Amino acid sequence: MADDIPTLRRILKNCRTIAVVGLSADWFRPSHFAAQYMQAKGYRVLPVNPRYDSLLGERCYARLEDIPEPIDMVDVFRKTADVLPIAHSAVALGARVLWQQIGVVNAEADALVRAAGLDSVMDRCVKIEHARLFGGLHWFGVNTRVISARRPV
Repeated sequence: MADDIPTLRRILKNCRTIAVVGLSADWFRPSHFAAQYMQAKGYRVLPVNPRYDSLLGERCYARLEDIPEPIDMVDVFRKTADVLPIAHSAVALGARVLWQQIGVVNAEADALVRAAGLDSVMDRCVKIEHARLFGGLHWFGVNTRVISARRPV
């Protein structure tokens, strides 16, 4: 599992196309919030959810295999038990990273993708890691570029 700072920086710097498996249309769901944040940071977000035709201005795909373009990262917002088939698809499609979100830890999928030469991240949020490593954290979830120990009034 790749969770050291230099590796996370490299992944987030070089992986510009992200397939988000389990992306929800509900704005309050973590998958929607994280994908919208990454889109705002210049990443191409490809939604993967068979329930929708489009999300966040992008065509939504039923399966990873339906995506007609190269994928750098597969970001998984699914139950741990659902990750292994997604990992097989990520390997088959030539993705570079399998990212399992907070609370998602499938060690078998991790071992599979690492054996195939992919980077693997488990139990971390792509939005939180991007904000932490590239400057975007603040009490309100945005970077004000003001460093202070005092909260705004």
